[in-house]
Amino acid sequence: MIYLDNNATTRPLPAVVAAVTAALSTDWANPSSKHPAGQAARSLLADARGAVAQLLGAQPAEVVFTASATESNALALHAALAVPGAPRRLVVSAIEHAGLLQAARAWAAEGVEVLSLPVDAHGVAVAAALPDLLANGAALVSVMAANNETGAIQPVAEIVRLANAAGVPVHIDATQAAGRIPVDFAALGVRFLSVSAHKLHGPKGVGALLVKKGAPFVSRLPGHQERKRRGGTENLPGIAGFGAAARHALAAMPEAAARVAALRDALEAGLRAALPGVRVFGAGVPRLPNTACLAFGSLDAEVVLQRLERAGICASSGSACSAGGTAASHVLLAMGVADGAARAAVRFSLSAETTPGDIATTIETLSTALAPLLAEALTA
Repeated sequence: MIYLDNNATTRPLPAVVAAVTAALSTDWANPSSKHPAGQAARSLLADARGAVAQLLGAQPAEVVFTASATESNALALHAALAVPGAPRRLVVSAIEHAGLLQAARAWAAEGVEVLSLPVDAHGVAVAAALPDLLANGAALVSVMAANNETGAIQPVAEIVRLANAAGVPVHIDATQAAGRIPVDFAALGVRFLSVSAHKLHGPKGVGALLVKKGAPFVSRLPGHQERKRRGGTENLPGIAGFGAAARHALAAMPEAAARVAALRDALEAGLRAALPGVRVFGAGVPRLPNTACLAFGSLDAEVVLQRLERAGICASSGSACSAGGTAASHVLLAMGVADGAARAAVRFSLSAETTPGDIATTIETLSTALAPLLAEALTA
């Protein structure tokens, strides 16, 4: 199997599996217990919190462990709107992850005004539109650090500057960015930041919300855990694995990013050279080093993915599948891409485990499988 779907999830590292196993078999006590076994578990929790904080340029006390980035995103929206006197208004970029958009829609159903920050043709948020959107204030501006479909890196610094000028806090969804490009919570100057362990070779079922020290925070899940910000006994095995993944990412990131970017570029160049009508979305702007989103002429993404699956290659469409086929990607539609092209998008997302041989095989497979289909489409 050649796995090129790392933006969906990543394979847990051996060190992560070992950390999870040790937490299940050795440090299995409740971290809130006062006896020695509980305190050993508490020490493990603190070590993992420190590792995640170090990866993200935060203080350990700013890390709130959650079950996922989806939960972290929802917590951020809730906490911002729960501040006494906060405007019943959110500004959310048009290309956010579906989970965050669904959370925003749920608030809209409760009477909260949700304004959309547009993006340009490359999938980059138009920061210049923000002052008008914030003219009447807002409880929060929420934007991702890098898009999960195109990999386009967003102008977070400029968005934060403009939001701060309007007195509006910012939430960054760094789910795809963390562990792939540097993320510095302190330097960004935002109130909230969301991450997920399984996007950086950690376990599923654990994420974190960074909350700026001193910022107001009203929990939607009361309890004494996580400094009363997220109740419930901590998922210590998952958190231990998250810590191991964070330590690895911090050490490996610079070298891995450069190597993976070279492989991504080789994939795109090879496919463009071998096949007519290949389009790379977001190619004109800085992107995550591992992400390539392409359309092969007007071929539906499902046609391309079926050919890949027959060869044992895992990739994904740039959008969700429905009973009637591939739904047009909301990200690409927001970029002004036509519906047909948006349905054709295929995402390849690499990792440090991807090899040159994987890329060569993928290029050869698609060249052989798609050339007749594209030739037929061109002559039709």
